[in-house]
Amino acid sequence: MARKLDPVKEHERLEALRVYEREYGMYGLIAGVDEAGRGPLAGPVVAAAVILPPDTDIFYLNDSKKVPEKRRELLFDEIREKAVSYGIGIVGEARIDEINILQATYEAMRQAIASLQPVPGILLNDAVKIPEVETAQVSIIHGDAKSVSIAAASILAKVTRDRIMREMDERYPGYGFAKHKGYGTAEHMEAIRTLGPCPIHRRTFITKLV
Repeated sequence: MARKLDPVKEHERLEALRVYEREYGMYGLIAGVDEAGRGPLAGPVVAAAVILPPDTDIFYLNDSKKVPEKRRELLFDEIREKAVSYGIGIVGEARIDEINILQATYEAMRQAIASLQPVPGILLNDAVKIPEVETAQVSIIHGDAKSVSIAAASILAKVTRDRIMREMDERYPGYGFAKHKGYGTAEHMEAIRTLGPCPIHRRTFITKLV
């Protein structure tokens, strides 16, 4: 039986995740920025940017890797409902092969940031400094576990990408995309060797497999 959530303790936990939001509060609106899908062999890289209202509690909010899939889906809806603004950026496998995954990640992040209205005063990014962005930004290592804004962005990016990969599983059966989401599992690599690559495979990522 799942342990019942203690609202007081959960509020305290979320308060601890607002340290950076407090530190940079003088900038006004703060957007967290994160991505999902830098490492997979197939599918897009997805980025999200989220502006949360100050002091808004979204229970269970955390780094997407620490949140079960069903909980992430619920958080996805709650974050979008409560956010001041949010943006999603998606860059596909062809563009990843063209400009490399790091530059594609930056491109997806810029797309997400450009969708924000109103414009934030500062960006809190998970581990990166995004080029060609005029807004002030702070890079935070493991930021998705240290900032509520980045955690919210990590949830939106992860859920969006997972949904895309489940759709791709129906379009390209046999690779197991719904299960591994395009990551390089033994099952996935064996499917590539057996079936050959499909249109959503990143050719620059699978050169040793084909």
